[in-house]
Amino acid sequence: MAATRLLPPQDYADRLVGAVHRLPSTLIAIGDAHGRVLAEDVTARHSLPGFDNSAMDGYAVRAADVPAPGTTLPVAGVIPAGDTRQVRLEPGTAWQIMTGAAVPDGADAIVQVEHTDGGTEQVRFDVAAVAGTSIRAAGGDVQAGALVLPAGTRIGARHVPVLAASGRAEVPVVPLPKVALISTGDELRSPGEELDHGQIIDTNGPMLAALVRQAGFEVARVDRCGDTGDAVRDAVDAALAAGADAIITSGGVSAGAFEPLKAAFEGGTEVEFSKIAMQPGKPQGFGFVRTDVPLFALPGNPVSSLVSFVVFVAPALRVMAGRSPQIGWMTATVADGWRTPDERTQLARVRLEHRGDGHFATASGGPGSHLMGGLSTADGLAWIDAEIDEVRAGDRIRVIGLDGELV
Repeated sequence: MAATRLLPPQDYADRLVGAVHRLPSTLIAIGDAHGRVLAEDVTARHSLPGFDNSAMDGYAVRAADVPAPGTTLPVAGVIPAGDTRQVRLEPGTAWQIMTGAAVPDGADAIVQVEHTDGGTEQVRFDVAAVAGTSIRAAGGDVQAGALVLPAGTRIGARHVPVLAASGRAEVPVVPLPKVALISTGDELRSPGEELDHGQIIDTNGPMLAALVRQAGFEVARVDRCGDTGDAVRDAVDAALAAGADAIITSGGVSAGAFEPLKAAFEGGTEVEFSKIAMQPGKPQGFGFVRTDVPLFALPGNPVSSLVSFVVFVAPALRVMAGRSPQIGWMTATVADGWRTPDERTQLARVRLEHRGDGHFATASGGPGSHLMGGLSTADGLAWIDAEIDEVRAGDRIRVIGLDGELV
């Protein structure tokens, strides 16, 4: 029997990214839009600012009325911020004005209060007024109808003020994918449960939930099922009923006698199972259930599941959320070397140390996909190409950090 061809991991990642589609857009309140991607261009419904306003606490004047220091003028009144009156400045007078208040008709300058005696009935100016000083012109920031933010912008806190000020209460965005998680295995128990002989704690469910949130997406459901195809199907149906936009399973994709994902889907057209030239994370599955919900079937060992999520699942979820699939790799220098597996790309757990001349990487724990102790001390994953059989001190390698948003 011919050996099954192992797929290069980048080819498999590209396949998944190319198979998924951006979720349909929806309107969302700007206060809830953080982290979403704009689905359409947003234009200003009115100019910013909407009226000429004062940039300083001071006095609104005609510059021609204050030609030199020592000039005094009667004060017509006070214009506080938020005053909706439309007032007019008569020649030879001044209006006391607060920052953000509308400039009275006829005024062409603001003299800040620090350059006056602060009078309330009559004011003396210590400087000459200059036309245009401290006046924020209507439309000087954004003109009505102008582009505020283009489609494809991922909304951050810095974008919210201009969206709100330009007259938007809601914006069209690509929603965050809601992800359901299913751990498979009769031996699994919840964290905190007492274990009988042969039983283990389900670490993948909570780990993958944390990864989904860390990557900027939403968790729809965390579930567990037994080692039968029917149990998997029931769990998938429950995930769909919970409104999942994507489903991630862990376990049940290897070549053993009790592989529930294969029992549920192998031989059908929904999920295709592949072997990837990668360590850890060789067995993988991907397909669509109910025609449009992607299902990512990951291996069950916790390190394999984590690596598979970072390299394969997170880029595809980013596409669904309207984001770029590109992973933010950095370059690091190897501090201490290690051996790598033959003819397979290695995603090695590494500890990163930042020194003045860059990042330095050291292997964290052994290469086994069940070793969680080394995983807990790792800051990143190092991509080591399949043709490299040994990583040596001083080599330059690509690393993705594990503590950020996995961008």
